[in-house]
Amino acid sequence: MAVPLSPNSIPQMKEPLFTKDYCAIVAANFLLYFGFWLLIPILPMYLSEVYQCSLGTAGILISCYTLSALCMRPFSGYLFDSFSRKPIYITGYALFVAVFFGYITVKAIGLFALLRIVHGIAFGIVTVGGYTIVVDIMPKSKRGEGLGYYGMANNMAMAVGPMTGLLIHNHGVGYTTLFLFGLAFCGLGLIMGSIVKTPAETATKRQPFKLKQMLLRNGIPAGIALLLLSVPYGMTTNYIALYAKSIGLEVNTGIFFTLTATGMAVSRILAGKLVDRGYITEIIQNGFYGVITSFTAIALLAPLKAYSATMSEALFYCIPIVMGIGFGVMFPAYNSVFVNLAPKSQRGTATSTYLTSWDMGLGLGIVLGGSIAQKYSFSTAYLSGALMAVIAAIYFKVKVTPCYHRDKITE
Repeated sequence: MAVPLSPNSIPQMKEPLFTKDYCAIVAANFLLYFGFWLLIPILPMYLSEVYQCSLGTAGILISCYTLSALCMRPFSGYLFDSFSRKPIYITGYALFVAVFFGYITVKAIGLFALLRIVHGIAFGIVTVGGYTIVVDIMPKSKRGEGLGYYGMANNMAMAVGPMTGLLIHNHGVGYTTLFLFGLAFCGLGLIMGSIVKTPAETATKRQPFKLKQMLLRNGIPAGIALLLLSVPYGMTTNYIALYAKSIGLEVNTGIFFTLTATGMAVSRILAGKLVDRGYITEIIQNGFYGVITSFTAIALLAPLKAYSATMSEALFYCIPIVMGIGFGVMFPAYNSVFVNLAPKSQRGTATSTYLTSWDMGLGLGIVLGGSIAQKYSFSTAYLSGALMAVIAAIYFKVKVTPCYHRDKITE
């Protein structure tokens, strides 16, 4: 006589992560960021040579992109929660690609500034949409791992994009050709994004627009900790080369970013698997140790240089690996915190809150880093950054962790 099987005894089929749609959205994300990073080291030279801009003016023009992306992200969250997600994502991506045509044809500096603003708006739409859609199409049981690979695409683009741009430029290739390269890669990304099939339920009921919907309210404590954490990271990405030069370190600062991206890419994979096993807040708390250590070590480069240039240079190359690992384990876990705090209908808002918090900290880091370094020193700036990371770690443990475990949605 056959014994009836209980529901718990029936083997559960494992849902695959690397589906065609998931691989396509990851590829689209990589190509988007590759086109972005390809231009990063080139634009200051382009503005100087073509428009005869000063460094200050060039900095303002380039920063228009970041500012407009930051302003757009909260609105993007509302759009992706109130309308069908894929059409908005594709429209934003198409706009991002189209701006490359403008870079090729525009010759007036005012129009170039307008293009940077539009490019930032498109970037703000696509990045929020990409993170929202990738969560929609992946199995919940593999969300941490999936976000880890998705974010790794950003890191790989950061590792190879600037080097590729400089390599092409150093071989005598003109700026028009460089913009065409960016257009081609991002155009391919648009094609990859267009083949992604999203679940029907992502087309949500339109909600009336309210300012309070621009941020995930129960995600604000996590956003505050993330903002504090990103301040010293903003200092590093913008001032590490100037810092090394100011203290006489004979190092390749380009390798610093490559090592950081490599550390992030490798650690994301391991962290994603641990996130799926439920160790979300524990991973973030452990990641703080590496991040705090790395920023403190950067502050110590100057006094160590006075003692031993060789030791200071060796430390310079060790720091980005530790920093990359620290941030790499935290990113997929931190992203999961925001996603798990939001119902499916607010995933766009959750993602925009996550990215907005990070971007605000980066911008604040640029301002504070330059101001503190000018008044005191770069060492003081990075020591201040390390202190902010310590405050973020304490705040995360005392405030964010209990709030997360109380408010997380388990469905």
